[in-house]
Amino acid sequence: MRDGQIILQDVGVGYRIYREKVSTLKEAVANRFRHLRTAEKFWALRHVSLQIAPGEAIALVGHNGSGKSTLLKTIAGVLEPSEGAAVTQGRISPMIELGAGFDPELSGRDNVYLNGALLGFTRKQMAAKFQRIVDFSELGDFIDLPVKNYSSGMYVRLGFSVAINVVPDIMLVDEVLAVGDAEFQRKCLERFNDLHASGKTIVLVSHTMDLIRNLSDTVAWLEHGVLRRLGPSREVIDEYLTESHTDRAADGAHGSRWGSGEARIEKIEVLDASNEPVKRVRTGDTVVFRFHYSSDTLIRNPVWGMALYTLDGVWVTGPNTREVGLMPDHIDADEGYVDLRVDRLLLLPGSYDVSAGLFDVTTTHVYDMRHRALRFDVEFGAPHEEYGFVSLGGNWEGDILDGTR
Repeated sequence: MRDGQIILQDVGVGYRIYREKVSTLKEAVANRFRHLRTAEKFWALRHVSLQIAPGEAIALVGHNGSGKSTLLKTIAGVLEPSEGAAVTQGRISPMIELGAGFDPELSGRDNVYLNGALLGFTRKQMAAKFQRIVDFSELGDFIDLPVKNYSSGMYVRLGFSVAINVVPDIMLVDEVLAVGDAEFQRKCLERFNDLHASGKTIVLVSHTMDLIRNLSDTVAWLEHGVLRRLGPSREVIDEYLTESHTDRAADGAHGSRWGSGEARIEKIEVLDASNEPVKRVRTGDTVVFRFHYSSDTLIRNPVWGMALYTLDGVWVTGPNTREVGLMPDHIDADEGYVDLRVDRLLLLPGSYDVSAGLFDVTTTHVYDMRHRALRFDVEFGAPHEEYGFVSLGGNWEGDILDGTR
């Protein structure tokens, strides 16, 4: 085997589950053998076989409980397979529970050396990396304080900085890229790209599909502990998202609500060009966002507004009727609907949440706010783009590009 290589052969990880409750030591002893007979076997992973080449970046996707983190811990050697074999070659940096080896009574400086020792580095080797780790973590003046005085963000950032700067052969990453502010996240992503470009093997677990598209060459789709699909990132992600979206509730399944209540947003719909309700649209489609409302009393100069969010909580846009000069005089013990028609939706593939609100003319008084009350999905359309949240809708031109389509 070569450094950075990972081989999983028919790996299974199982646990015994005892259905009967035991409240006292006496019951546990009396029922010991009966418990052994009634124990059930739960398989977190079963029959998983993978060969990951040195320098490959592979992402693990699947719903919660599908076995992603279990597989990552098995590769790291934290979990021993119940059956099959997991073999790795080279130094591993597991970014699974950052800072798990830190001693809260020790300073950040001492914990850098302690964490390095746990990863197999000598004190001299860590001394050569120390300043780079501190600079990356941006902890500077705090590095000699006991880590028990760190905020949770500082704690994780130090662990992240140690793990990402020891330059291992294999990096195992489990949902840890959302640490720090936007600038720190950018640095982390750049560092991962540098490691990938330098031939390091990366195994990534994330629910953020854009991140997976950017960082991984291959995607392994796990379902109930079984490897369902393995292939190029774009192909597997598209198939996974398409299937994941088929069972979504149309409205009111999540989100929050507040307001004074004199007027209300009763229902939110996403409609296609024929005014038919849909849960899934494509980039470039004509889409109508319809907001059904009702009121119990006279409301002067009402304002309707909406917002779109990514699943990560990024606010994509937030138009309202006042901005475009649509100011009805009033609504009075009435009901109806207001549409926002988008002739060419330029959202890129992904899942989005819709918020809708009904306000007074100043938009400071909220009659009703339905926050992230409806979720819908966008699939590939025209233009066919995959990075970011929105398309500019532009056209590439130039002498060198003429006649290339």
